[in-house]
Amino acid sequence: MRWVLAVVALLVVIAGGLIYALVSPPGQLSLLDAAMGGSTGTERPGTAIPFGSEGQTLDVWRPAGPVTKRPVLIFWYGGGWVAGTRQGYAFAARAFARNGFVVVVPDYRKVPQIRFPAMLHDGAQAVKWTRDHIAEFGGDPTRIGVAGHSAGAYTVAMLTLDPRWLAAEHVDPKIIKAAVGLSGPYDFYPFDKKRSIDAMQGAKDPLMTQPIHFARGDAAPMLLVTSTEDTEVRPRNAIHLAAALKAHGGTVELRNYPGITHENVAMALSVPFRGKAPVLADSVAFLDAAMPAR
Repeated sequence: MRWVLAVVALLVVIAGGLIYALVSPPGQLSLLDAAMGGSTGTERPGTAIPFGSEGQTLDVWRPAGPVTKRPVLIFWYGGGWVAGTRQGYAFAARAFARNGFVVVVPDYRKVPQIRFPAMLHDGAQAVKWTRDHIAEFGGDPTRIGVAGHSAGAYTVAMLTLDPRWLAAEHVDPKIIKAAVGLSGPYDFYPFDKKRSIDAMQGAKDPLMTQPIHFARGDAAPMLLVTSTEDTEVRPRNAIHLAAALKAHGGTVELRNYPGITHENVAMALSVPFRGKAPVLADSVAFLDAAMPAR
């Protein structure tokens, strides 16, 4: 009997290892996060909900139990405009849901299927869906914040600073009450990396792809997070945008965490790596201050 149990246990370990190997690194982190209690106190009432005009889908997460008029956060994941899934970033959604937010995680189309500005159209359509439907999930449509990591932070910055994208979807750009950009590219022209070259080649005027070009004083408050060891999206992106917003009289906070990398900033949202930097605590404090309970 013991050898049977040993064989079964070995098969389970092998199968688990194969599944783990086939899952993306963010997906692996989401599995580990759940195993360490990251899903406690949260639920996902909506999975693969269709939105937009191109077959996009999104997930909705929230605190477990009765939820009414909670602040809302739309979170866009990173992946250099070529990778990433809403499922893989469950760890980020759960982290904010445990802190009282109804969280929307949209998918968006990727390069090479699309080029600029399609990712912004997808982002704006996700905001429109949230405005129209989030109350059904206990969210307050008058308190919508946006957040994202890397390429997702690019969408956050563009939707917050350039009103054209939301206006094109008949959404009031002022619907965004707060914005958190984690390790995002905001001032990266001329393009010097393959991913940005590929993603932005659809732009007639490259300057119109740059969030810093749209810095203004009346935009929603922004928290810009970067880190000293980020070699993927250099800290100057956040530093330059923060300075430009301040110069225009905008409300902005800058965090430059020492000793951590581009990936570490996103990982710090998860339970197993939360000690790397206070990314979650700082983001929640900023959002709570910008979107106080009514």
